[in-house]
Order: sequence, then C-alpha cells, then structure tokens
Amino acid sequence: MIVVIDNGGQFTHLEGRALRDLDVENRVVDSETPVEDVLPGADGVVLSGGPSMEGAGNSTEYLEADVPVLGICLGHQIIADHFGGSVGAGEYGGYADVEVEILDDTGVLAGLGDTVSTWASHADEVKEVPDDFLRTARSDVCGVEAMRHESRPIYGVQWHPEVSHTEKGEIVFENFVEITERHRKKAAD
Repeated sequence: MIVVIDNGGQFTHLEGRALRDLDVENRVVDSETPVEDVLPGADGVVLSGGPSMEGAGNSTEYLEADVPVLGICLGHQIIADHFGGSVGAGEYGGYADVEVEILDDTGVLAGLGDTVSTWASHADEVKEVPDDFLRTARSDVCGVEAMRHESRPIYGVQWHPEVSHTEKGEIVFENFVEITERHRKKAAD
C-alpha cells in the first residue's frame, strides 16, 4: 500500500493512477489527515505537488516515519525545507518541457538514462540540498531537479513523472514501488 498525500496539486489524481497502472494498491488522502490514520499499513508515501507550503498540512510528519518517501514538485520542496535545505522562487514560472540531466542513476532515477524530457513548474524550486542529501539531477533552469537522502529512502523530483508529457515517468514510479517493497521486506526480517 502506497499512500499519496494530496497537497492540493492539480495532478495528484494522476499519481494514484500511475500506481494503479502498476497494480499497486494505493489511496489518496488530504494532507490534513492525521498521520496516525495514514501510516499503519502504508509501505510508502508520495508527497504530491501543490500550490504552496502553507497548504502542505501534515506532510512533514511523514519525513520522520520509517517509510520510503517520494516528493514530487512541492513534495520535493517540502523535503528540502524540512531537512534544512533552501527553497525559493525559480527564474522560470509556469509549466514547461524541461530537459533534465541525470547525475546519479540510482534510486527512483535508475534506468532513466543520461537525460530525460520532463514536464515541470519552477515557480518555486529547491535552491540548495540539505545536509545528508545528494543532488541527483539538474537542468539549465534549475540546479536541483532531483535529490535523495544519503542513507534513508527519501527522494524528491521537481518534475511531474505522473503526467504523459514526462518521458519515462512510469520508471520513477516503478523504482519507488521496488524501493518500498525492499524496505518492507527488510523491516519484516
């Protein structure tokens, strides 16, 4: 079971659909839902995009739990902000096709190749990765298109892998599902 935390993003329903397309049981819950109502039975959490940090509800609480987390757009920014990175306005607002260079082809970015064409908004973006995180992708318009924690299964991407405009977006979700399965098996041992 993967739970998608709805931070008010316009594509959140597509994140649930992307997981359903992979035959993964999931549910979408509002970010204000109490964490203790969500985490029992959750193998992983997706922090959706959304319009602002102010609408992120309880999203940061999932970052202290022992579950894999994938942050998408605002979710990526929530991760950076929570762990001490910096988030600010991007030079390019609105949605656009962005060519992203993969710097670390592990974790959720495994199998994407050297570059991938993505659909992204850069109204706000991660400016500096937090301590204990690695920058894993960049573009000409954003220095931190993706990041991952050095030792915990926490990943963030600025772009939207759930939309059809993003090339190989399903691979990001496939990789996250594999990460959650490995984490669940390790926790059971």
